[in-house]
Amino acid sequence: MTDEALRKQAHDLDVTVWVGKAGIASVTDELRDQLQDRKLVKVKFLRAARGGTTTEELADDLADEVGADLVETRGNTAVYH
Repeated sequence: MTDEALRKQAHDLDVTVWVGKAGIASVTDELRDQLQDRKLVKVKFLRAARGGTTTEELADDLADEVGADLVETRGNTAVYH
């Protein structure tokens, strides 16, 4: 499936993982579990999580942690496959 097709599917997804002040380490297991059950998972990075970094940097780090593909980032949300 192409990234374009994945992005279209992700458009209507609800956010199911929120990254807060505890950072990405607190959600890696949850994201990994959800990716086993679903093709796509949408993650929201709250302001407290971002600190001095960008959403893109955090999204990349989280993708590396769970071994997922980062489909896209838009605003403060990211979609993983």
